[in-house]
Amino acid sequence: MNKLINKQQVAESFSKAATTYDSVAALQRDIGKALLQRIPMCSPLKVMDLGCGTGYFTDKLSQRFANATLTGLDIAPGMLAYARAHRGLTDVSWVCADAEQLPAHLENYDLIFSSLAIQWCEDITALFASIHRALANNGVAFIATLGPDTLKELRRAWSEVDDYQHVNRFLPAETLLQALPQGLEAEHVSTEIKVLHYQQLKELTQELKGLGAHNMNAGRAKGLTGPARVKAFRSAYEKQRLPQGTLPATYEVYYLKLRKTHG
Repeated sequence: MNKLINKQQVAESFSKAATTYDSVAALQRDIGKALLQRIPMCSPLKVMDLGCGTGYFTDKLSQRFANATLTGLDIAPGMLAYARAHRGLTDVSWVCADAEQLPAHLENYDLIFSSLAIQWCEDITALFASIHRALANNGVAFIATLGPDTLKELRRAWSEVDDYQHVNRFLPAETLLQALPQGLEAEHVSTEIKVLHYQQLKELTQELKGLGAHNMNAGRAKGLTGPARVKAFRSAYEKQRLPQGTLPATYEVYYLKLRKTHG
């Protein structure tokens, strides 16, 4: 499978954004809360927050599953340092690791929660194999991730300027499902389209920078983008301003429920 994401850059970018992430993560909070609401009443013994970031939802999982052994895992050491320092979760095991190669001792999880993390993986087949191995038999993974229509307005504007890859590319649901190994079955898949609205383009670009979610794809331009191209990009985005006066930014969100049936 083609590798679209520079994973080392993902870790570095999100580590740098640890102190600003929570202040600009309103959409991420909404999606994570929606994912959390999809988990039925249950009493898991072991829970993992896969791609825990600043630990916001690790805290929510700790409150909801107070009797469970809880692991917060992320590839970005800066995010984990922030989570340790600010969440006060002394009973959580914080692990810095790659979701595609989960450490062998992380196993027999009844529940894996992962909100807006797996879209940053290089090899989705390896990721799902790793999740399958970490789950207990009949264990469930609840996942929220992004689809290819995410930030389509940004992509459309840059396409009028040059042929470089300026916007992160995310996989369609069909590709995700095809990558599932035997013994890890999709029990539920749904799609939600969220459109955010901005008065000025810089509000969107500053938000993406604060999240650490800038372009980390192969095929991106090297070095700084010149003033002329930036001006052309802004002009192209401005063409998409809506009649009510705002600039739209679309997010395509997938919600997955995966169950380990055997293996």
